[in-house]
Amino acid sequence: MTPDQRFTRWVKIALAAFVVLFVYFLLADSFMPMTPEARAMRPVTRIAPELSAPVKDVVVRDHQRVDAGDVLFRLDPAPFELALQQAALNREQAEQENARLTAELAAARASLASAQATFEERSGERHRAEALLGRQGISRQQYEQQVAAEHTAQAAVASARAQIDSLEVQLGEEGDANLRLRQADNALAQAEVNVDRATVRAREAGEVTNLQLQPGDYVQAGQPAVALVASRVDVVADFREKSLRHVKEGDEATVVFDALPGRLLAGHVSAFDAGVREGQQAADGQLVDIPTSDRWVRDAQRVRIHIALDEPLDELPPSGARATVQLVPGEHALAKPFAWLQARLVSWLHYVY
Repeated sequence: MTPDQRFTRWVKIALAAFVVLFVYFLLADSFMPMTPEARAMRPVTRIAPELSAPVKDVVVRDHQRVDAGDVLFRLDPAPFELALQQAALNREQAEQENARLTAELAAARASLASAQATFEERSGERHRAEALLGRQGISRQQYEQQVAAEHTAQAAVASARAQIDSLEVQLGEEGDANLRLRQADNALAQAEVNVDRATVRAREAGEVTNLQLQPGDYVQAGQPAVALVASRVDVVADFREKSLRHVKEGDEATVVFDALPGRLLAGHVSAFDAGVREGQQAADGQLVDIPTSDRWVRDAQRVRIHIALDEPLDELPPSGARATVQLVPGEHALAKPFAWLQARLVSWLHYVY
């Protein structure tokens, strides 16, 4: 075989190999897509106190693992304990105020009874004076005095009733339904809650990271003071749109972490993100901003899916750890051997880079 013939043969072999690889790439991208754009995401909870106060004690240390309910740090409880004592005093004062109003109400009712008795007496005297006036037994002036006395007694009755109504409104309902007592109980409960909130606890299990808080620091309510990385992993993977057209929720997935070369982790597709930032328009009152590009072939849009691992890891990777995800659509079982081979090849390559 001449050199030209050998060269021609190698060119044909190279072209054939290129065609085979190109066809394989197209099929693999559709029926067993893989992406190196994946990360292990662990939810980060930013712990913020609900009160503003100096920090009295920091219980945890940096990189410490905690369980839900464990104490992270404590605020100076002195002002909140004083507020609790004041709320208890206000509750006692409310009881005394109700007792005073009850006594005044009893006195007002007694005054009403006395005023009613006086009115009945004056009314009887006025009726007798009216009879005597008809027989000219008394003068007109004496009769008018009796009428005025009756009106005065009637006004006293009305005043006593108004006083009772006023006291009843001030006193309100009796027992636990009393407004003044309910307000005092609410303030007391709020003060008790604030005393409890002076101790800041972990809402879920996780690991404290980048701890900068020190005793004596003044923290503001609602301002994060401690970062807590949760003890659960969510693997997120970014695929090109067309690569996911055969993928459905629940399909098999293989995850290979850069930090765990040679280890294939089984998982499944748990969710699809509903969109990306480029698909969100802000109502800012501006005209549309149309992106321009002079490229003949534009970049493909990537969308994010979530992968749930079928088995828990012995040691959780740090949040943001890089990974490669291999998918196997459920309706294309013939692609499983090739998908396994691709994932195994990547796991081997991770030993190198």
